[in-house]
Amino acid sequence: MKRIAIRNGRLIDPAHGTDKVGDLFLDHGKIVAVDTEPEGFKIDQTIDATGLIVIPGLVDLSARLREPGFEYKATLASEMNAAVAGGVTSIVCPPDTDPALDEPGLVTMLRQRARQLDLARLYPVGALTRGLNGKDLTELAELRDAGCVAFSQAEHPITDLQVLFRAMQYAATFDIPLRLRAQDATLAGHGVAHDGEYAARLGLTGIPVIAETVAIATIVELMRATGARVHLCRVSSAAGLAMIRTARREGLSLTCDVSINHVHLADIDIGFFNSLFRVTPPLRSIRDREAIQTALVDGTVDAICSDHSPVDDDAKLLPFAEAEPGATGMELLLPLTLAWAEKAHIPLAMALTKITSAPASMLGFTAGLSVGSRADLAIFDPKATWQVTPEALKSQGKNTPFTGYEMRGKVVFTLVKGKLVYTAVPMLAH
Repeated sequence: MKRIAIRNGRLIDPAHGTDKVGDLFLDHGKIVAVDTEPEGFKIDQTIDATGLIVIPGLVDLSARLREPGFEYKATLASEMNAAVAGGVTSIVCPPDTDPALDEPGLVTMLRQRARQLDLARLYPVGALTRGLNGKDLTELAELRDAGCVAFSQAEHPITDLQVLFRAMQYAATFDIPLRLRAQDATLAGHGVAHDGEYAARLGLTGIPVIAETVAIATIVELMRATGARVHLCRVSSAAGLAMIRTARREGLSLTCDVSINHVHLADIDIGFFNSLFRVTPPLRSIRDREAIQTALVDGTVDAICSDHSPVDDDAKLLPFAEAEPGATGMELLLPLTLAWAEKAHIPLAMALTKITSAPASMLGFTAGLSVGSRADLAIFDPKATWQVTPEALKSQGKNTPFTGYEMRGKVVFTLVKGKLVYTAVPMLAH
């Protein structure tokens, strides 16, 4: 294990309100000193961070790595490399693999594969029902013991509310958090876009906002009855966010996130049937996008995720309604968060909270730059610009609605457990 010194970086620690130029000293996977070099500390490697910003590694609450079962879309290796290139050091992966993550052995195998790659940390989410069939509950306690941090149905609905009720009772008994997508399957139907004027103009089947609000109302009622802890994934509407505010004022243990796509984009951006903008949930109205931005600032929305969902070219090069939803996003999470902060005049530390310390706290650890913190770090150049092209992305999935956009902010170094796992420049040896 190398002892590393990071010199002259701008240290931004959202968890502790730190923003200063200083030095960090790393040993055995931890930060062992800030500013003052420990006595007898023999430096094996020095990172010159002059002009760069040093932050806790990004924590992505939703990134599909497509393995096992969908290796033609992406592999664990390709997406782990994409993660660290984007400064993401902790990844929460949904259970909708093939087979679904519904058996302890599958979870153990996936975690072992991630450990062998020795890049980002992996936090699997277990399937709430067997094969995500929406009927038969999995052994939540056994899956938790195998390493699952929460349980979800991903995009597979539970239409029988008796099953969801029992799942929430079970989860509450063991204090196991659930991660649910708020969408009523019946109301959503076969919709492919936000149910608004643009979908109507293009002749696309719409998904109404009430598909989200009815689902939230149901989940909230079941939370009242069971005491379950629930995290709502990728909330997309102003009306949904208003309901979450009300439920939290009541004291319910309800958190939520939004995808970075919905922070920046709206249904108008679909243009003329551009399938790159086909995501789940659908891009909603400009009013909904503005409500998401407001909810991030006032604290209603706890975190921003990449909603990284690599899709192969064949599945995207189809008419909008037939194209597979999803977009690559881990390598764009940081620059798009920086862009939101700049455009909305949000303090940088506040914006970074949504992709570092806030999601980390949901996983039960502190993401910071203080002594004793994990040495999971992202070091980036805030002035570097780059264009989003297939060649610029390490992810196997090259499809994103931000193709062709110029990004500001580029990760230069990523460290996980005190080990340098990504560098964009030659290293300076001490």
